[in-house]
Amino acid sequence: MKLLFTIIVTFFAGMGAGLGTGFAGMSAAAVISPMLITFLDMDPYMAVGIALSSDVLASAISAYTYGKNKNLDVRNGLIMMVSVLTFTVIGSYVASLVPPATMGGFSVCMTFLLGIKFIVKPVMTTKETMLAVSAKKRAIQSLVCGVIIGFICGFVGAGGGMMMLLILTSVLGFELKTAVGTSVFIMAFTALTGAISHFAIGGAPDWTVFVLCVAFTLIWARIAAVFANKASPKTLNRATGVVLVVLGAVVMLFSLLT
Repeated sequence: MKLLFTIIVTFFAGMGAGLGTGFAGMSAAAVISPMLITFLDMDPYMAVGIALSSDVLASAISAYTYGKNKNLDVRNGLIMMVSVLTFTVIGSYVASLVPPATMGGFSVCMTFLLGIKFIVKPVMTTKETMLAVSAKKRAIQSLVCGVIIGFICGFVGAGGGMMMLLILTSVLGFELKTAVGTSVFIMAFTALTGAISHFAIGGAPDWTVFVLCVAFTLIWARIAAVFANKASPKTLNRATGVVLVVLGAVVMLFSLLT
């Protein structure tokens, strides 16, 4: 009975995380962690470690799918990834020096509001408009934005995928599919770094929950990424918006239950 309950919880956690990753480049930690903590009474540190592990393969398969459909900016993605990783560490260090504040709601609220933004005001930038910006300018913008995203992620402890999607579409003027593809490409590496450090510090996870979460998240991320790459920009904006609003609302509800 306990195993059946675990399978049900991890299935829905993986489905939410996978759809969020495949459609919007969202971190699986935003969905999986609260569900494992709330329903399986798991240690929060271990829950985040499992969520980050689920993120690695889900983000990698999504990045591969977006890349195959030429919706991935590897060059600027690598520049942003280096600055994100560097300043996540710096942000974490600064956060350890200041009094603890309740900032966990930042990522959840942002997910919900960003979802509404995609439904109300879709990102209709074309690839031609995006590529019209000089390569040098985009590289500098990627570096600066990576610094900002990394610092916020390290300081707040969440929101990387959402911050990247918001900045890639609103600040760097990326077309939505390329923004999501580049976001999941970066997330695969940042999640791998986070997962390794979590298990190195916290020890081995619950392997049953680990395998189930990774498998379910991977399957749903693949389904979402394939659909997203075939969809029209308008349909993708609406689908992304709905997924983010629903996930944001569900995670808010979980946070009230705990």
